[in-house]
Amino acid sequence: MARIAVFGAGGRAGRLLVTEAADRGHQVTAVVRDPAKYPGLAAGSVTVVAGDVADPAGVAAAVAGHDAVISSIYREDIDPTELYEGTARALLAGLGEAGVGRLVVVGLAATLETEPGVRVLDTPDFPESFRTFALGHAAGLKVLRSAPPHIDWLVVNPPMNFEWEGARTGRYRLYGGQLPPGGGRVSYADFAIAALDEIETPRHHRTQLAIAD
Repeated sequence: MARIAVFGAGGRAGRLLVTEAADRGHQVTAVVRDPAKYPGLAAGSVTVVAGDVADPAGVAAAVAGHDAVISSIYREDIDPTELYEGTARALLAGLGEAGVGRLVVVGLAATLETEPGVRVLDTPDFPESFRTFALGHAAGLKVLRSAPPHIDWLVVNPPMNFEWEGARTGRYRLYGGQLPPGGGRVSYADFAIAALDEIETPRHHRTQLAIAD
């Protein structure tokens, strides 16, 4: 049994990550900005705490004594580059201060490569309306790539088709940093399985992965 902290635990992916971790018998700390907004989140082995993933001291306080941290955050009220670059720096600093080595971050398919050196967001037909958001994720990934060696980070990317209502099949495939064929698809539930598998048995280190069925 591990102690796992989940930032962004109130979001769609975050809730399923919390549930998957708790169902496996782990002690879970669900970190959200306002616990009062999530009255049903605390149950069994899940404890809900207030925390700001953009504050290094707050991150360190929330994750102290934990074995691993998952970050699954999304906000519409902050510029994406400021959000993902800033939170990546805060996570690295906070985990370093708290002595937590394993960090799994939920990323975005747009940062994957369609061919060596060409990201999805660099392709000619990438929607301009999503570019700012994609560049924000790319900025966060760049920060993680400069992490000190004692932080064992991993970015897990959903494919182009991320299905909220998809079934939990227990099956998935890993595609490294490449976009899955056809863009790929996976349910939120199976994505959570893959992320927790990397917490329990880390097989990929300081890189990004695409997860699809």
